Amino acid sequence: MGIEIDRERFDDADYTAFTQRLEHCLEALGQLLEQPGFGVGPRTIGAELELFLIDDQGHPLGRNQAILEDAGDPRLTLELDRFNLEVNPSPLPLAGQPLTGLGRELEGALESVRATAAAHGGRVAMVGILPTLRDQDLHRGAITDAPRYRALDWSLSRVKAEPFEIEISGRDPEPLRVVRDNIVMEGANTSFQVHLRVDPADYVPSFNAAQLATAPVLAAAGNSPIFLGRVLWEETRIALFEQAADDRDAPGRERLVSRVAFGTDWLRTSILDLFEESVRHHEPLLPICGDQDPLLALGAAGVPRLDELRLHQGTVWRWNRAIYDSGFGGHLRIEMRPLPAGPTVTDMLANAAFLLGLTLALAPGADDWTGKLLFARAHANFYDAARLGLEAELEWPGADGTPERVGAAELVPRLLPEARRGLVEAGVDAGEADRLLGVIGDRAASGQTGAVWQRRTLAALEGKVGREQAVGELLERYLELQATGDPVHTWPVQG
Repeated sequence: MGIEIDRERFDDADYTAFTQRLEHCLEALGQLLEQPGFGVGPRTIGAELELFLIDDQGHPLGRNQAILEDAGDPRLTLELDRFNLEVNPSPLPLAGQPLTGLGRELEGALESVRATAAAHGGRVAMVGILPTLRDQDLHRGAITDAPRYRALDWSLSRVKAEPFEIEISGRDPEPLRVVRDNIVMEGANTSFQVHLRVDPADYVPSFNAAQLATAPVLAAAGNSPIFLGRVLWEETRIALFEQAADDRDAPGRERLVSRVAFGTDWLRTSILDLFEESVRHHEPLLPICGDQDPLLALGAAGVPRLDELRLHQGTVWRWNRAIYDSGFGGHLRIEMRPLPAGPTVTDMLANAAFLLGLTLALAPGADDWTGKLLFARAHANFYDAARLGLEAELEWPGADGTPERVGAAELVPRLLPEARRGLVEAGVDAGEADRLLGVIGDRAASGQTGAVWQRRTLAALEGKVGREQAVGELLERYLELQATGDPVHTWPVQG
């Protein structure tokens, strides 16, 4: 987030100073965006992969700090819960074979984590939600022992002033309901986040394109159907994370925007609108000011770090999030957050190829389709895809731009040539695009996403051994198949 978090409690003076600095950051960013040439440069991609650490029984292993220290790998960092780590590969140019390079770096980092975890009696699982998580695993003591996470827990609880309630209805007849007085549930889900650098002049259509592209990609990528022994959404992470970090009280849910949300409308003017929305709608959680005044830094003909704005933006978790970074001369990115971790590196790279390619293909026509497709329909698409996966029906711009309802299982194959065009026109090697998008095509044809495989396997097992044991056996089979590297649509379902 740019600023070292070394405090856990804050007073009124902290919030006043931080709010003033946020206003200076917005003013500096507005001026910076008007400077000719700012942020212009080659497209690049980046990623973040969150992981579960587990013991030999498949239960969470709360040793992330010890494993991080012993691994000594600069690509690794802590995450919110003690059983989570995050991999941060280096950014790569979009042109050429970026996803092949990203895959190599992910595999290298995963090998490092696995070897170090094994020395601590642990293993690594790449999955959106660990199927074997139990209610007793999720308590305040499971939050990583670091000032940043203690401060975040204290601040969110301060703003909300009532317990965090998780209530999700899914495929099981009884809905899941869990109540916590802390933010531990945020760490119960892990994602594979993809970053795309975008020139300022292209940001509005590109961001809107990412918003539209997300639903069909998510429908084909679900990998989080089981939480606390219940079969819920195909991508339960979406509902879980939104509720686990929702700082609104009961009356506020009717009139306030959640900290974790898909969005409120198509982006109309500038990336600045997204940052202003974050500042206007959400109280600061970590009001710590950096040592640089953004307006003074800008006046010195520099590129300001905008520490406070970046820190605040890091506590507003839009599913597609605006990123400002002062590195590489200053640039803008779209952080695409909806994709789950797993099932394999190949599956994650295929999901990324589909999302990046479709975003790039849709962007040039965004002015047309944003005028015909209500944002409310894109919003509904996102949640329908998360709930139902390939069984969802999505509203999509037709050939003449008029919206039509299409089943996701039909729409995904139809969009793959568009995604290929978007990648190839951006300079991605055609062979790489064909290989990874072919995985999505085969997955859609088989109907077997990671979520579907988990549900089918659970159904095949639980009639023989009961759900609790079946979930444990499911995870062991999942990890065995994950280790092969074969994409999930090829995985057998065995009772």
